[in-house]
Amino acid sequence: MKRSKQNPATDRAVYSEFGGAEANPLSRPDPPTSEQKLTVQASRKGRKGKTVTVVSGFQISAAKLTELAKKLKSQCGSGGTVKEQTIEIQGDHSQKLAEALKKLGYPVKVSGG
Repeated sequence: MKRSKQNPATDRAVYSEFGGAEANPLSRPDPPTSEQKLTVQASRKGRKGKTVTVVSGFQISAAKLTELAKKLKSQCGSGGTVKEQTIEIQGDHSQKLAEALKKLGYPVKVSGG
């Protein structure tokens, strides 16, 4: 049995375990800000006694989350980072962050203290 000459680059079977692009969680649109339930809390666990304000509950893309973190860090005048759909701001800025996020349209709950 002879095979006809075909382009090997286009003659490949593609396997997708969970469907196609529809199943990719990164390809779905971000929900509106009013539907995301955010929690703001000050935490010192695992940080050698340093206080960090953690904002969690985001359902937005990594690029938008990084951009939002940059805005919040500048409003608080301190450093911070983005880790696994959460924003961590150095210091206890719970009230400042809650007010800033409410102005942006996010429903915010301040947890603890």
